[in-house]
Amino acid sequence: MQQVVNDLLTSKEPSVQYLARRNILLEDPGSPAMLSLQEIIRNSERVASLLSERNAEGRLPYHPYTKWVGAHWVLTILADMEYPAGDLGLIPLREQVYGYFFSGTRENPTHKRRIIYSKGLVRACASIEGNAIYALLKLGLADSMTEYLADTVMGWRWPDGGWNCDKKPHASHSSFHETLIPLRALNLYAKKTGDPRVQHVLKDAAEVFLQRRMFRRLTDGELIDPHFISLHYPYYWHYNILFGLKVMAELGCIDDPRCQEALDMIESKRLPDGGFPAERRYYTVTDHPSGNRSLVNWGGTSIKKSNEWITVDALSVLTAAGRFSA
Repeated sequence: MQQVVNDLLTSKEPSVQYLARRNILLEDPGSPAMLSLQEIIRNSERVASLLSERNAEGRLPYHPYTKWVGAHWVLTILADMEYPAGDLGLIPLREQVYGYFFSGTRENPTHKRRIIYSKGLVRACASIEGNAIYALLKLGLADSMTEYLADTVMGWRWPDGGWNCDKKPHASHSSFHETLIPLRALNLYAKKTGDPRVQHVLKDAAEVFLQRRMFRRLTDGELIDPHFISLHYPYYWHYNILFGLKVMAELGCIDDPRCQEALDMIESKRLPDGGFPAERRYYTVTDHPSGNRSLVNWGGTSIKKSNEWITVDALSVLTAAGRFSA
C-alpha cells in the first residue's frame, strides 16, 4: 500500500479515514466497521466545534446563510464529512434553513428567497438550494419540503441545462458555480427517490461541464477562470476542477473522454509525498465575527505541503477514473 494512503487511513480525522476506506479501498459503507467509523465522526472534535455555538433550542444564533457558521453551511459541511444520517438533533438547523427559503405552511409552502426573472430566464443562485437539498438527503433529514425544493430548482434551469444568477441581460449560458451543486444534489435526489423526471436534467446539466472539458471556454478553448484549476477545500459554493470531477464520479461520468484533461491536471499537482496541496482557501479561522469565518482549520494552504482533505478527494477521483490503485 502506498504511504500516502496509509497516512489517510491513520489520519486523526475520522472523516478522512472514512473517505479513504470507501472511495480508495472501496469498502462497503454499510459494513459494521464503516458504520462504527461514522459514529466516531459524530463524536469527533471537528464536529463538536462546528456545532459548538448552538443554543438550548439546538439553533445557531446567525442568519442561516452566514458564512461559514450559519445553519445552512454547518449542515452542508457535516454532509460532506460523512456525518451519520438520522440525527434528530439537527432538525432545528434544518428548520432554520427552511425558514430562510419558505413562508406559508408545510402543506402550502411559498419559496420566499429573492429570485430575479429577466429576459425569460430565472436568475437564481441555485447552489444555495442545491447545497440544502444535498445536505438534507445525506443527513437523513429530507421530507416533503425537500421534495418541494427539488421541484422548484428544476424549474429554474436555463436552456443549456444549468443554472445561473447573473443579472446582466446579455448573460446567455449557465454558471459553473451555480450548476455543479444542484447537479450533485439532484443526482442524489434521483438515487434516493427513483424519480424518473430527473435523469434528463442530470444529463443536460452534466453537459455544461463536459462540453467545456471541465474548465475551458466553448468559444476559444481558453481557461474560463484561473480559480477553476486551483485546488481548495472546503468547496462551499466555489467551483474547481477537483470538485467538478468529484461530482462527475458520483454521476458515473468520470470515464467520459472530456474529463481526461482535467484529470491530467489533477495528477500534475501531485507532490513528492504522493499527496496534493490546498492552493487556495475561502475561510478564515477566527473566534471573532467576520466574513468567511470558520470555527475549524482545514489545513491551510501550501504549494509544498499536502492537505489531507484535498488528497483524499483527489485520490478518490483518480481511483474512480482507474488512474490510481492502493
